[in-house]
Amino acid sequence: MAELEVIQAGNGSPGRRAGMLRVLRFLVGGGLNTAVTYLVYLALHAVLSYQLAFFIAYAAGIVFSYFFNSTVVFKRRMSWHGMVVFPLVYLVQYGVSALVLGLLVEHTALPSWIAPLLVSVITLPLTFVLTRLVVNRFNPPVGMHHGSKN
Repeated sequence: MAELEVIQAGNGSPGRRAGMLRVLRFLVGGGLNTAVTYLVYLALHAVLSYQLAFFIAYAAGIVFSYFFNSTVVFKRRMSWHGMVVFPLVYLVQYGVSALVLGLLVEHTALPSWIAPLLVSVITLPLTFVLTRLVVNRFNPPVGMHHGSKN
C-alpha cells in the first residue's frame, strides 16, 4: 500500500509513465525513420531519378516504421497480416495531411514552405493512434506464439 502511495505521489502511475515512454519511443522512432528515409533517398538519388528514389525511400520508411513501432514502441511481434495492413496508416495520414495542408495554405497566411511542418505536428496524434491500433490489432504480443489463446 505504501508503494502505491509513493507511485501516486510521484510523477504518475506506472501505466501513465509507460504510456509517456511509449509516446517518447514513438517520437524517437519518427526521428530515426526520417533520418533513415532521407539517407536512403540521398543514396538512391545518386543513381536514380528523384521521384523513383523518393518512392523507394518512402516505402523503405514504411517498412522501418512498421518494424520499429511493432518491436520497440508497442513491444509486439511482427506479422505478415500487420505488415500488409500497416501502410493504410500512411494512406490515411497522407489524406488528412493533404487536407490540413490545403486548409492552412489556402485559408491562412501561413507560407506553403512552412505549412508541412505544422501539418506534421497536427497529424502526429492521429498517426500515433492509428499506428497503435494497427500494431496492437494485427500483431501478437511478444511471447505469444501463433495459435496461442493467451
